[in-house]
Amino acid sequence: MSGKEDFTNNMEAYCNPTSKFECNHLHIDINRIQSDSGKTPLKKTLTKFIDELPIIPTLNPLQKNNFHTYYELKMTEFKQSLHSELNETSVWGFEGSYPGPTIEVESGEKVFVKWINDLPAKHLLPIDHTVHGAHLDVPEVRTVIHLHGASAESQSDGYPEAWFTNGFENVGPYFTKKVYQYDNHMRACTLWYHDHALGITRLNIYAGLAGFYLIRDAQERLLNLPSGPFEIPLMIQDKTFYEDGSLYYPRQPRKPIPELETSVVPTFLGETNVVNGKVWPYLKVEPRKYRFRILNASNTRFYRLKLDSGQLFYHIGTDSGFTAYPIGVSEIILAPAERADVIIDFTNLGGKSIIVMNTAAYPFPNGEPVDRNTVGTVMEFRVTRPLSSIDTSTIPSHLAVIPEIREQSASNIRYLTLTSKKDQYGRDRMLLDGKVWGDPITENPKLGAIEIWNLINIDDEPHPIHIHLIDFQIVDRRAFDLEKYQKNDEIHYTGPVIPPSLQERGYKDTVIAYPSQITRLIMKFGPYSGLYVWHCHILEHEDYEMMRPYMVIRK
Repeated sequence: MSGKEDFTNNMEAYCNPTSKFECNHLHIDINRIQSDSGKTPLKKTLTKFIDELPIIPTLNPLQKNNFHTYYELKMTEFKQSLHSELNETSVWGFEGSYPGPTIEVESGEKVFVKWINDLPAKHLLPIDHTVHGAHLDVPEVRTVIHLHGASAESQSDGYPEAWFTNGFENVGPYFTKKVYQYDNHMRACTLWYHDHALGITRLNIYAGLAGFYLIRDAQERLLNLPSGPFEIPLMIQDKTFYEDGSLYYPRQPRKPIPELETSVVPTFLGETNVVNGKVWPYLKVEPRKYRFRILNASNTRFYRLKLDSGQLFYHIGTDSGFTAYPIGVSEIILAPAERADVIIDFTNLGGKSIIVMNTAAYPFPNGEPVDRNTVGTVMEFRVTRPLSSIDTSTIPSHLAVIPEIREQSASNIRYLTLTSKKDQYGRDRMLLDGKVWGDPITENPKLGAIEIWNLINIDDEPHPIHIHLIDFQIVDRRAFDLEKYQKNDEIHYTGPVIPPSLQERGYKDTVIAYPSQITRLIMKFGPYSGLYVWHCHILEHEDYEMMRPYMVIRK
């Protein structure tokens, strides 16, 4: 791959304000939408289930031999129909597609990817130049791609300040190479790639820069799960539109700050659900078992998915691969960035229609209920296709061996707070351990070390925390006395130990840290050393300082 790498350093890193959730943020102020942009807001409710679910295409590599595989993915702006009652919407995507095409690789396959920025110089959405990394003296449109859930070398992880512009004309201070290397030594799992540029991640992902990346292995094939046309990735996002079909994203919080042209918003909650790039789609299925890889790629919204038929999901995998055994569950809970690998059995349901519902309030789980007529509905399955062949797939009784990481093996225990602090405009900055992005690194685990991280949530809302490079196991959660902790930093537990839910067993890369609880994680750092990040995956929080670098150091 010689000639594919550039080593460049320029630009500066910045650090500045952010904001936080305000309780009544589920309803979007129509008058504010008009004053934000001069455009007319979409006032009608779009008809549900009139557009068929797109099946995301799989990308073929440009080169493939016994030693490596090579892909190129170009990011461009284009128009795409997100609903047949809307004008085409300007979106960003990969290879002319939103979501981007799926990349499928084999465990252990050495894969090289050149991520190419061919986007215009002007952003689709309003940028807040008071946010760290997005000041006026950096280019408006910057990208850097993170393969979420991958164990990758530091230079290929998509560090937020390793961004690059169209044609690599400008690059961030940590940019080192144009072609990323993924060794894919993980077991079979569902990953996803998305933009990670400092200060504008929320805008770039909302514009469309996301796609699936699937790792397969021999063990997965031996399980005889539904496959081929009966295995379908589902990417769920929430969006709001103007009357002309363009994407709406707010320029001001609910309480505007007049002196700022644009201002960070606490959270973004859209008014429609979009699955694989279509608003409230339907999917025709056969009366047989299907495997669905479900990703919550929304900025802020949590999902609690249920089938209105009352039937079960057979949950077979988490973020980082298979669980030990399948479980039948009536609902699937997904915070932003979490994935669920499930089987739904449509056998003997010929002619039926089944609606996927969302019952997750925000803040999750005890906030304002969702509207069943809007974001309370996700998509519809129609069991109307004839059976093309006998269904010989299975739901195995055992899926994988999941070795437990024992607490006794931990060499270090960290206590890290999730909180907020006022900025100079009176906005709340969401913080990890009370620190901002530009503060000195304080988390520096040794290569190969096992650590326990205690996430102490002293905020009033949940935070889905994602740690780059590694997978972890959830040890437990436990309620504590928030008032006493805030008074003297002492932990007084007020409830019993809560083990991870059945859906959270095994390895994960994103965990929900609930308010007034301590969430304990155990993890082994490696196999790479270098610079990585950990952050809240509510993208509005991530962009507003709730992200920190950490360094894995060689012993």
